[in-house]
Amino acid sequence: MPSHPIQGILWMISTGLCFIAVTAIVKYAAQDLPAAEAAFLRYLLGLVFLLPIARTLLATRISSRDLKFFAARGLVHTLAVILWFYAMTQIPIAEVTAMNYLNPVYVTLGAAIFLGETLALRRILAVVAALLGVVVILRPGFREIETGHLAMLATAALFGASYLFAKPLSGRYSATMVVAMLSVTVTVGLAPFAFAVWRTPTVADLGWMFLVAAFATAGHYTMTRAFAAAPISVTQPVTFLQMVWAVLLGWAFFAEPPDGFVILGALIIIASVSFIAWREARLKRGVTPPHVATKH
Repeated sequence: MPSHPIQGILWMISTGLCFIAVTAIVKYAAQDLPAAEAAFLRYLLGLVFLLPIARTLLATRISSRDLKFFAARGLVHTLAVILWFYAMTQIPIAEVTAMNYLNPVYVTLGAAIFLGETLALRRILAVVAALLGVVVILRPGFREIETGHLAMLATAALFGASYLFAKPLSGRYSATMVVAMLSVTVTVGLAPFAFAVWRTPTVADLGWMFLVAAFATAGHYTMTRAFAAAPISVTQPVTFLQMVWAVLLGWAFFAEPPDGFVILGALIIIASVSFIAWREARLKRGVTPPHVATKH
């Protein structure tokens, strides 16, 4: 397949802008909604984007074993989404974004533990460096660690687990089917959590959550186009522009001035993830996804 690096970079820039729009809308509009309800509305309203391919999806046969895999992935992704929505209302956008870069690190560890992937010394050092980046961001003992920080640590781990469940499924089903099943299972999984804390949403709430779903869907589409246009080694570094957008967004609209320690910690994590992605690209094993691959 021919490589088109400029196209890949432009598609990935579009992806970052879509996902940062998701972050901004949730930060602004979901403050008064329970996290589980906001997440449920985002996924429920997002199902409308599956209607054009519903007939094809319904015609796809899924084995009982794979149904269990889809259900397990839906469960861990459900918990991750709830925690992400909660974290967005509790801590600055830049901190959420920085800690979200841990996803590929967790995937690397999970692939070694559960899939028997080889974890070479250089990759171990990269993982350790990423974890040190988290310590720099959190600065335990020097600042209060909030529940939002703990939620993001769990979020990154759960999104990593979601990807590990998806890996064998992606070899047996189309990408469209895998994404569609995730949308359906997460919607079902979120329903009981949402109804437990239900508050009647306003028309504005529904409109904002539909906008979140639209931007998230657009982001996954542009990300797919980016991967098709150029190798991950080209598109991966572009994803880190999201940290720039997050800092500027928090500063300009949410009274969250740049924190030097958060930026330093993010840079350490970014360097570590970049090394891991570069190694994966060279080995052509595709174990570690870009961090945006499992978001929202």
